[in-house]
Amino acid sequence: MLQAFLQRIVNGGGRISREYGLGRRRTDLFLEWPLDEAQGFLGPVQRVVLELKILHKSLEATIEEGLTQTAAYAEQCGAQEAHLIVFDRRPGRSWEKKIFHRTETIGGRTIGVWGM
Repeated sequence: MLQAFLQRIVNGGGRISREYGLGRRRTDLFLEWPLDEAQGFLGPVQRVVLELKILHKSLEATIEEGLTQTAAYAEQCGAQEAHLIVFDRRPGRSWEKKIFHRTETIGGRTIGVWGM
């Protein structure tokens, strides 16, 4: 669902790379779109890293691990934005407890952390 939603956003000339290889590791979704339509991808490009995690450990352990990974990916590809999305599939959890947004800073980089 998330990829389908994002595809509609970048249909205006951008692109989504799934499992984008960065060295030996891979970020889940890497979005790029040109900031100058005339120059396309030869001009300035907006880059965004999205790292997706399914909650297996505690929420804080999942976020801590994911932040380090997301920051490294963003640094490697020169992304201006980075987001960590944690999916909580535990049965019986209300949407009010699953859904959240906050920002975290790691190594001078701000990362949006989203719970779903």
